[in-house]
Amino acid sequence: MPLKTDNSESTVYFDMDESLKIFNLDREESLKISRMWEEARQPENNIHIHDFVLESWRRSRKYNVDPKKKQNTALMDKRQLEQVKKANHKLIEVAAPAMHDLYKITQKTGFSIALADKQGILLEIVGSEKAKKFVAIGNFIEGSDWSEEVMGTNAVGTVLKIGRSIHIFGYEHYCKSACLCTCSASPIFDENREIIGVLNLTGPFNLMNPHTLGAVQSTAKAIERKFKLIDLYKQAEKSNVLRKAILESITGYLIVFDNNGRIIQHNEAARALLDIDDNIGFDFRKHIQKKNPSLMKLISRSKAVYGETVNFKTPGGLNKKFIINVTPLKTETNGEIEGHVISMTETHNVVRTIMKPKADITFEKLVGESSAFKYALNQAKLSATSDSNVLLMGESGVGKDLFAQSIHNAGPRKNQTFFAINCAAIPRELLASELFGYDEGAYTGARKNGNPGKFELADRGTIFLDEIGESPLDLQASLLRVLEEKAVVRLGGRERIPFDVRIISATNKNIFEEIKNNHFRHDLYYRIGVITIHIPPLRERKEDIPLLAEHLMKSINLRFGKEIRKIDPKVMDILINHKWPGNVRELSNVIERAISMAATPVITSDLLPFELQQKNVSHGGVAQPLWEETPSRAKAEAHLIQNYLTKFNYNKTKTANALKISRSSLYRKINEYKLLLSN
Repeated sequence: MPLKTDNSESTVYFDMDESLKIFNLDREESLKISRMWEEARQPENNIHIHDFVLESWRRSRKYNVDPKKKQNTALMDKRQLEQVKKANHKLIEVAAPAMHDLYKITQKTGFSIALADKQGILLEIVGSEKAKKFVAIGNFIEGSDWSEEVMGTNAVGTVLKIGRSIHIFGYEHYCKSACLCTCSASPIFDENREIIGVLNLTGPFNLMNPHTLGAVQSTAKAIERKFKLIDLYKQAEKSNVLRKAILESITGYLIVFDNNGRIIQHNEAARALLDIDDNIGFDFRKHIQKKNPSLMKLISRSKAVYGETVNFKTPGGLNKKFIINVTPLKTETNGEIEGHVISMTETHNVVRTIMKPKADITFEKLVGESSAFKYALNQAKLSATSDSNVLLMGESGVGKDLFAQSIHNAGPRKNQTFFAINCAAIPRELLASELFGYDEGAYTGARKNGNPGKFELADRGTIFLDEIGESPLDLQASLLRVLEEKAVVRLGGRERIPFDVRIISATNKNIFEEIKNNHFRHDLYYRIGVITIHIPPLRERKEDIPLLAEHLMKSINLRFGKEIRKIDPKVMDILINHKWPGNVRELSNVIERAISMAATPVITSDLLPFELQQKNVSHGGVAQPLWEETPSRAKAEAHLIQNYLTKFNYNKTKTANALKISRSSLYRKINEYKLLLSN
């Protein structure tokens, strides 16, 4: 019996019972989507409809598409479908590996992945049996025509009309039989920017996620790049040099071998990874049989393999996970198999490619010449050469995060993942799941199929735990256990997942006082503080202020597109004498404010914050000499004297009076520091 949508005579024009059963969809939510489909077509509706959807609805009415049709009836027979597939065999062959890679990521979600030709005919569908069964209810099957002329507004047909990636949700479909679906689709272009196909991701409406469209777009782009690589490979067949260059340009590991197992081509990455002989003709199968029988078993199938995960040991004895694709090498004349191509990608590289967690700062970008800063810098550089855990201590704003990134980038993990977690910024109840991950059903609102934590995602990389002193005691206990066992158990899960991660922590608190007051576990401190580095506050390295101010001025100039060329000597005096409770972060904010408001190429005192201007006024317009307030530092003293010389147009008497030193002392210091005596 048809389902009622409300208490009126309006009814659903299709039987959704079977759809509900497949994925245990909520009946009330399904009815709600169905009612939205009807309401969206009423003039007085308050539902937002995208302009491209409205235009598609108009075209669909023009095509006389029946919105009440129960399912697609434009189906090809077996012979017709074979002909269409034959005509699109290159598209299918190139797209298949990418579709299976995408399925590897989405296989537990309920989505199905479909490839359509430029006419809207479905050529291939990849998905679980449940996913295929769900879409098959509306005849979303191989050989069906999903152009707008047949099925009205839908992801495949509408992409072919407008030529760009789109998402079609539930009630936006023109035919009500598709209203329980959410679809994301992207066009596949050839080198002339002509559409040759469409990649589509379809599932039940409750799987709607803004990230699915990005996944489909990325996969479609990968298919387009594969076409380009194929064209390049054909052009390079007559040139061994060019062929080798193409192989080396491919990201990952690639090996080509003939039917006898002899290597035809390989890139250097594969040679190093698998410890194979560099000579062409090397017996690859015999070598792999000894080293990694699991990989040998996979490549012995004599057929295409897409997205298989294989564990094997590298020459260094490390266990690594790889996603493997094996493609038969066929001749163009008769289609006979002459060998196979193996492409391999490390699974952790997928994380780095999609999430792109990385560190941008290196030691070369850290500015400072003071002895206190150099001591901390040298400690950090030494720590980078080891794999021990590091604890960075210092006030807020001293640059602990910059030190953490620099240590990572100078160490053996520099090409791996770098995750930064602020333990004070993430709500207490979410911090554990962020670090350790969770399984499905771990708590109310947990994502279906669970979610990996940062320790899993950062495997072989670095995790930076900022403000670790703010973490609650119960989390500290869990963190201690994870670090001791070098394995994590997701919240709500049972499986121990080993990891290889370096920990860099930071705190602005007195960690020893925190331990004394029972706010921080001493045993956790011993774990994270194998190497402890104190980063000095700016007030203890005032001789670095001129260097930092100049450096910040240049970098902020680039960011804002400004051309501030100079800092007024009076301003530099104020900067040197300020206490800087906010440290380098505060100094950066002061310079940025001044550059933002500057109307001339010089930063003057009127551009400084009010409290800094007041301090200047209290000193009678001239800051107190640096050496009367802090111990003398040669670099700061030289910079200060040069500023005063410039300020008083190189008048030695005025300069000496302002500095409250004798003319003879001034001349001695000018000679000592080799200062400029004129413009």
